[in-house]
Amino acid sequence: MTNGSSFNEFLLLAFADTWELQLLHFSLFLGIYLAALLGNGLIITAIACDHRLHTPMYFFLLNLSLLDLGSVSTTVPKSMANSLWDTRAISYSGCAAQVFFFFFLCSAEFSLLTVMAYDRFVAICRPLHYGIIMGSRACVKMAAAAWASGFLYALLHTANTFSIPLCQGNTVDQFFCEIPQILKLSCSDSYLRELGLIVVSACLFFGCFIFIVVSYVQIFTAVLRFPSEQGRHKAFSMCLPHLAVVSLFISTGTFAYLKPPSISSPAVDLVVAVLYVVVPPAVNPLIYSMRNKELKEAVKKLIQRVQGQPQ
Repeated sequence: MTNGSSFNEFLLLAFADTWELQLLHFSLFLGIYLAALLGNGLIITAIACDHRLHTPMYFFLLNLSLLDLGSVSTTVPKSMANSLWDTRAISYSGCAAQVFFFFFLCSAEFSLLTVMAYDRFVAICRPLHYGIIMGSRACVKMAAAAWASGFLYALLHTANTFSIPLCQGNTVDQFFCEIPQILKLSCSDSYLRELGLIVVSACLFFGCFIFIVVSYVQIFTAVLRFPSEQGRHKAFSMCLPHLAVVSLFISTGTFAYLKPPSISSPAVDLVVAVLYVVVPPAVNPLIYSMRNKELKEAVKKLIQRVQGQPQ
């Protein structure tokens, strides 16, 4: 039996065997990473600098961009560095930190998306009480609860995962340290405790998913009753970006973990992981800014200010 403490590193899955393909992987990940940094950075700066965007919706969007920046920075830079330096190694402590921060940020993001669904529900279905229900103090408490829940989940899962004896070597079949892949290295039956925690977490996430679905059923029911076409258009513009981000987050994550074993292979798992780990943080800023006139104007003014052009 080989315990995890008897080795000081894990070996991650390489994208390619040749230097040319590794360089291509580095270039693609670098482009996506820079796009995520630029898009989320612009949204964060625009919301922070424009007082017109100091509303609950944009406050939660700022938090979402911070979480996206954190999640993509947890996995992508290490993968790029490994490709550039032609290595697969990640230290034991680095792997534990990667598991913790990835689980923390993704859990907090899903909790925040649930809070954002509630914000949209109150704005559309309870507009007269919106200012009271979604006051600044309430918004801060909701955002803090989302971050805190992610932190507690990550702490619990990371501590439990890395206390399990590992008997199957130290090769992780993924480009980053992922709990299901680490559990494959565990001794027989020793992973059942962590598996139980994952099932409990899945039930909680399913509850959040049901809450989001019910919220949007009521939102769309209310919107379709609006007498004004302009009012319906504005309401849909507020809700559709959030719904698109939720759909992307849930669909990619669900397929990654619940895909049929018949189509599972290292290559397929790698591509699916890229779709749910790397792509959403880069695409989310584009989704939110595409139909949001206020945000686009704020970003435009920010770019003009940086370039020194008159606004």
